[in-house]
Amino acid sequence: MIHVIASIRVKSGQRRAFLDIFKHNMKKVKEEKGCMTYFPTVDVETGLPPQQMAPDVVTIIETWESLAALRNHLDAPHMLAYKEKVKDMVEEVTLKILEEV
Repeated sequence: MIHVIASIRVKSGQRRAFLDIFKHNMKKVKEEKGCMTYFPTVDVETGLPPQQMAPDVVTIIETWESLAALRNHLDAPHMLAYKEKVKDMVEEVTLKILEEV
C-alpha cells in the first residue's frame, strides 16, 4: 500500500476555484483501479504547537493499492486535463510518497 501527501500551494485568492476543479475531478480519480483514499484538506486552527498554518495550501491525502496504481493515476487522461485547468492557479506542488513499515 502506498500513501501520498501532496501539498499544493495555490496563488492567493485561488483556493476556492482550485478546490471546485479538484472536487469535480475527484469523482473520476476515486473510480480508478487501485484508488483507496483520495480527498483534499486545508489547515484548521487548533492552537497546538508546533502547527504551522498555510491558508494557500491544499493538502491531498491519498492511498493507493500499489506504486503501479499511483503511476497509472498520474498519467490518466482526466489527471492531465485537471493539471491543465489548474496550472495558472498553482505555485508549487510537493509530494511525500510513503510506505507502511
